[in-house]
Amino acid sequence: MGLFIRSLLSQQPRHVWRAYSTAASDITVKAMVYSSYGKPSEVLKWHTYPLDPLTDDTVHVRFLASPINPADVNQVQGAYPLKPAFEQLGDTKAAVGGNEGVAQVIATGKNVNGLQVGDQVVMARSGYGTWRTHAAGPVTDFQKLPPSDKTSVIQKATLTVNPCTAYRMLKDFAPLKPGDYVIQNGGNSAVGQAVIQIAKAWGLKTVNVVRNRPEIDSLRQELMDLGATYVVTDEELGTHEMRTTMKGWFGGKPPLLGLNCVGGKSATEMARYLGHNGHYVTYGAMARAPLALPASMLIFKNITFHGFWMTRWTDQNNEEDRYKMFEDLIGLMDKGALGEPRWTKVEWNEDSMKHAVDAGIQGFAQGKQIVFPTSS
Repeated sequence: MGLFIRSLLSQQPRHVWRAYSTAASDITVKAMVYSSYGKPSEVLKWHTYPLDPLTDDTVHVRFLASPINPADVNQVQGAYPLKPAFEQLGDTKAAVGGNEGVAQVIATGKNVNGLQVGDQVVMARSGYGTWRTHAAGPVTDFQKLPPSDKTSVIQKATLTVNPCTAYRMLKDFAPLKPGDYVIQNGGNSAVGQAVIQIAKAWGLKTVNVVRNRPEIDSLRQELMDLGATYVVTDEELGTHEMRTTMKGWFGGKPPLLGLNCVGGKSATEMARYLGHNGHYVTYGAMARAPLALPASMLIFKNITFHGFWMTRWTDQNNEEDRYKMFEDLIGLMDKGALGEPRWTKVEWNEDSMKHAVDAGIQGFAQGKQIVFPTSS
């Protein structure tokens, strides 16, 4: 894949002449869109339409890489809290699929400040469709990324969901200092792996709970190689032996931060390991089971329980806050402290996109599925 990525980035931005022009666009956008909610393989369709003309106050971008995330699928199904508006795209009123991706500026209107041709950007607002070749809009639609020649296009395309979620949860809820422990379930998830790497870079220790499986030894080694301090299974979590073991690990300083993306019985067990005045953050519910909380955790241990949704944080914070977060994360990536996620390439055509979405629903995808809309 390395040669493919280098080839993608070496392509010079086309239509640079358009930077000071308001002429009608000659670019045809190719996109995966939906005009109603439902089963993605049935409602998603390939659509082409003319890119809106550049104006004095807008920019044109081309998409370099866009992931297919579970939340994107839920959005198409109509099962996600965020529902983008159906907009007029040529002769069709529809929404473009996808929420995450990296694009490159190929044209700017004469009144545009802060972006120039060649800049790489992510989307500044939630629900902005990224499964398309090009987009046009005001500068406020896009967030410039810090410059970097070491961070890959894959890392930039997958920056705004999982690494940002891990970063914010580690930073915003408990006053952690080097040497402190964090406990999390879903340790092998994309967010979980980002937590492990960021925590290690910041001098924090992690206890990572994963579901037991036949290949548990290889998974444990994989997470340890990323920087995990300890890896335990959900079955071990509730045993007397593990409680004794963890007391020895913590040395009288139990974790003050727990991160939950699973729910159910094991998530309740994990909360028992938090120290007094700890914080327990739930950002997912993969087990689709409720989180039961004994009253003693609230009354006697004064544990605070939070929910976290990266979309809400993005919508409630300004460009400067987001840019500082991106600077920190890309800085870690540049140093090799936050690696590229496992990923597979999805061909940019209707059949491949629908197949990839179905694979994601059924759990057959191996790592991040990523499409490269303008690679050809």
